[in-house]
Amino acid sequence: MRGSEPMPGYGQLLRRGYGSLAAAARGCADCGWELSRRTWAENAHLRWGEVLLCGLCALGWTVLRRAAARRVFRPFGEWCKLQPKDAAKMPESAWKLLFYTISWSYGCYLLFFTDYPFFYDPPSVFYDWKKGMDVPTDIAVAYLLQCSFYGHSIYATAYMDTWRKDSVVMLLHHVVALTLIAFSYAFRYHNVGILVLFLHDINDVQLEFTKLNVYFKHRGGVYHRLNDIISNIGCITFSVSWFWFRLYWFPLKVLYATCYSSLQSVPNIPFYFFFNALLLVLTLMNIYWFLYIVLFVAKVLMGQVHEVNDVREYDVEDRSLKPALLQVPAGSRGVKQCNSGPC
Repeated sequence: MRGSEPMPGYGQLLRRGYGSLAAAARGCADCGWELSRRTWAENAHLRWGEVLLCGLCALGWTVLRRAAARRVFRPFGEWCKLQPKDAAKMPESAWKLLFYTISWSYGCYLLFFTDYPFFYDPPSVFYDWKKGMDVPTDIAVAYLLQCSFYGHSIYATAYMDTWRKDSVVMLLHHVVALTLIAFSYAFRYHNVGILVLFLHDINDVQLEFTKLNVYFKHRGGVYHRLNDIISNIGCITFSVSWFWFRLYWFPLKVLYATCYSSLQSVPNIPFYFFFNALLLVLTLMNIYWFLYIVLFVAKVLMGQVHEVNDVREYDVEDRSLKPALLQVPAGSRGVKQCNSGPC
C-alpha cells in the first residue's frame, strides 16, 4: 500500500514539473499528427450515446434556466421590488448559485465522504490507471452534470448572460473546461477531473451569493444594511478563497500530479502534453482574474473606491471599455457590487 505524499511547494512544483515536461519532450521524437491519431484510437473511450445524452442535458439546462427565470426568479425580483438594473441581473446569479451549490456539495461528498483519497493524496488519481477502465457511477454522474452544464454555459455566456468586458475570456474558459471534462472522461482521467472541479466550484458559489446580496441591498427604495454587510464579507472571503483554492491548492495538488506524478505511475500516459497545456491555460486564466481582484483591493486601500463596484462589467448602456472599478461620490454607503472572477 502506497503512503500519501506530502504536498509540494511552488519551488518543487516548478523544478519537477519543468523537468518532467522537458524529459517527456526529449523522448517524444515521433510526436505528431499520426501518433496523436493512433493514441486517440487506442485509448479514447467515448460512446456516441454518451455524447448524445450530454447534448440533451445541455439543452435541458437551457430550457430549465429560461423556465426558472420566467416563473421563479423574475417574479421574485419584482415581488422584492429590486432596482431595474439589479432585477435584470438577479436571475443569472440565482441560477448559477443553485447549480454551483449542488455541484460543489456533490464534489465534497465524493472527496470527503467516500473512500476516494484524491484530495489528501493527489498522486493517487493516477494509481491503477488503465485505458478503458470503468468510470464509477457516482463520478460519471458528476461528469454528466458538469459537462452538460459547461456546454449550456457556452451558449448562455453569448446569448443569455449580462455581457462583460471579459466575456470573451469567459467563453474561452468554458471551451477549455468543456474540452478538459470531455477528454478526461474519454481517457479515464476522471479522478483528477473531480479534484479540479471541486477546487473551482467553491469560488462560483461565493461569487454568486455575494452578487445576490448586492442586488438585494436596495429593495423597494429602502437600503438594507444586512445585505450590505454580507456582501462586504463575501468579497473578502471570495478574494481569499480564490487565491487558496485556485492559485495554491490547484497548482500544488493538481498540476504537480498531472505534470510529475502522472509519469511516475503511467510512464507513457496518453496525451500528456495536451492535458497539461489545457490545465496551464486554466491556471493563466485564474491568474488573469485574480489580477482584477488585486486591482480592486489596491483601489480600496488607496481610498479611490468607497463602494465595491463590478471589476468585470461595464454598463450595457455605456459600451466604453473603461476600467470597471468606477469611483463613486463621497458619502455613498456600502458595497455596490462584487463581481470579480469568472461568474
